[in-house]
Amino acid sequence: MASRWPERVRIREVGPRDGLQNEPGFVPTAVKLEWIDRLADAGLTYIEVTSFVSPKWIPPLADAEEVAAALRRREGVTYAALVPNMRGLERALRAGIDEAAVFMSASETHNRKNINKSIDETLPVLREVASAAKAAGKTVRGYLSTVFGCPYEGAVSVEQAVRLTEALLEMGVDEVSLGDTIGVGHPRQVEAVLTELLGRVPPDKIALHFHNTNGLALANTVIALQMGIRTFDASCGGLGGCPYAPGAAGNVSTGDMVRMLHAMEVRTGVDMTKLSEASAFILQALSRTG
Repeated sequence: MASRWPERVRIREVGPRDGLQNEPGFVPTAVKLEWIDRLADAGLTYIEVTSFVSPKWIPPLADAEEVAAALRRREGVTYAALVPNMRGLERALRAGIDEAAVFMSASETHNRKNINKSIDETLPVLREVASAAKAAGKTVRGYLSTVFGCPYEGAVSVEQAVRLTEALLEMGVDEVSLGDTIGVGHPRQVEAVLTELLGRVPPDKIALHFHNTNGLALANTVIALQMGIRTFDASCGGLGGCPYAPGAAGNVSTGDMVRMLHAMEVRTGVDMTKLSEASAFILQALSRTG
């Protein structure tokens, strides 16, 4: 295991999409736009702003077109969106998103519940989306959920996660984000998964997406840092959850991650004061404290 800490880490802010998709109510479009602008002002250079999944399935993000069209874009910031299929990609391209994020699960049952397709049926759909997004000049991200455990099947084999990561990269995905969707992963497991994966995939192609159900997201982040991972997903205010993963808690908090990294003298480019203000803004809008 490498012992040298990185000088800098990239944070992918997923709050406006992953953080809001499971909220019981609809956050007004103007509030979403103000939050996204505050996140960019805090120095976050990658913000996943919405999802072009059908509003029937994800009602809190039914205003995807409106959000994307009204973004106060900043130079140097990537504004990304989740896309499930070609119809979603067409909507996202019309709205002018910078990056398309495709998604699937490492476990068969969660994939069927989340996408309504088997894993084998999903791969050709994602391949078509990735190819079309690339042809349109967009970068493509791939989410692989339930890598560290499935709410329906329990343990997921490391080999399955590696096989699907390689399949996503082979179809042209630029970066694969490995998700601990229900927050059951622990440091020893993270080490085992990455040991196998990084023997076959370069670390700069991998990001990690930890949920904090058991309070281990930061501990898992430290192990991944030591093993060479330099890109992590996080959600401002620790918001998040998956509609098809019972018991999933929020994502690791962007503020907690930035505080830890800065204390370790690892640069993020994020202004902690402005990030805290952005967190307070959205938590107040959701009538929460944090």
